[in-house]
Amino acid sequence: MGRTKKPEEKIIHVVFGPGGGRWAPDKFAKKADVPDAPVAKSEPVSDAYTRSEIQRLLGLSDSRLRTLDKAGVVSPSVKRKGRRAYDFSDLIALRAAKSLLDQKVRLRDVTHAISLLRAELPKIQSPLQELRIVSDGRRLVVQSELGDYEPISGQMMLDLEVKDLRDDIVRVLRPAAGRDRSRNAYDLYLKASQLDEEPSTMDEAIELYKQAIKLDPWLAIAHTNLGNIAFRRQLIEEAEGYYMKALDVDTQQPEAQYNLGYLMLERGQPELSVRYFLGALESDPQFADAYFNLAMAYEQAGDSEKARPLWQSYIALEPQGTWTEIARRHL
Repeated sequence: MGRTKKPEEKIIHVVFGPGGGRWAPDKFAKKADVPDAPVAKSEPVSDAYTRSEIQRLLGLSDSRLRTLDKAGVVSPSVKRKGRRAYDFSDLIALRAAKSLLDQKVRLRDVTHAISLLRAELPKIQSPLQELRIVSDGRRLVVQSELGDYEPISGQMMLDLEVKDLRDDIVRVLRPAAGRDRSRNAYDLYLKASQLDEEPSTMDEAIELYKQAIKLDPWLAIAHTNLGNIAFRRQLIEEAEGYYMKALDVDTQQPEAQYNLGYLMLERGQPELSVRYFLGALESDPQFADAYFNLAMAYEQAGDSEKARPLWQSYIALEPQGTWTEIARRHL
């Protein structure tokens, strides 16, 4: 479990494996001091999005967007500062098109499916509340309070909630919770982090973390620490869910990636754990414990050659200690 904190030490929170994490409070303080981004006054339905924003939001390349535009599948339908832009209905169509193309559906079939979807979108007055899109991998089904517009066939492979798309827009393109809210959330996080290791104060810590998340939904470390509490209480699936949520908020958060890797390793799934340990190291190359456990994962998977340089990296970062001696024995 984590190392015991002295009062003057910085708070760092990664619990699993041989040591502690490498994420300090001043890193969060810097984040909280970033000036507020403009907050949309209207629902995302009425906004206009540039090509670069679409790329960030949906993970579509510029070449793919141009192909969809030229093929008449989805084209920018509004203007923003005199330039072509996409509205919210375009976003819905683009996300659906991407999902179908990812499933290797032919472009002409995607074009037909999106045209059906486009035909129904104007009938929906409040798409954030009413609209849901599902697919069997070949066709789209628009479900709303007005009814279903395409018969559902086959096994569902895609389930697009339009409300999730709205949340993605807020998270990716408008991520500022506001300076005061962020600072208050961080204060709650700090208070909770002093209480989350003692069984008698864990419930209080949970409530404080949840209050922090309510104020600032992008405080990924609070989700991670809720996962740590769940893990201590042997609620493994709940812990995994919190770590996944942390990565939804911050795909590069090293603690959540590390802890997910540790869970997979504990389950006897070293191959699955590798990706998370690698992700943790990509985000934080000084994360000693991630080197240790990634080496363990490779050893358990029968690949000692890949493990060797990782043992060496761990020793270089942690030259003394019980876990260092264990690492040396593997060399």
